[in-house]
Amino acid sequence: MRLMGLDVGTKTIGVAVSDESCLIAQPLCVIRRSSFSKDLEEISRLVREHSVETIVVGMPINMNGTPGPRYEQTQRFIDRIKDKIPARIETWDERLSTKAVTRVLIEGNESRARRKEVVDKLAASYILQGYLDSLRPGGV
Repeated sequence: MRLMGLDVGTKTIGVAVSDESCLIAQPLCVIRRSSFSKDLEEISRLVREHSVETIVVGMPINMNGTPGPRYEQTQRFIDRIKDKIPARIETWDERLSTKAVTRVLIEGNESRARRKEVVDKLAASYILQGYLDSLRPGGV
């Protein structure tokens, strides 16, 4: 069994998967969004290819706990895929995921171009790792 993490944006979807023991999240790829049907096709292919049973979607929530501006868009995306993909869908608070990943990349002296290239899949990995950690006794 594996889990998949998604960081759903307007232009891209960052994708991460867990190892088979569901302990570690690994960045996988970035899907460049063009149409819903193509997004769905690519996510479905990745779910099959990696034997994913659960998809964890990062939900954009403001620091005060209220839904962020992209929250409703992300919820609509979930509503559209949930009956079309053979995996359970869970959500996870993605607060600060992109900022945390960007900070690490800056501290690692990654170029702006390189940061832009990897930030979405690393954010998906950060979201998924938070979820995985919460499953363990004494987790988040």
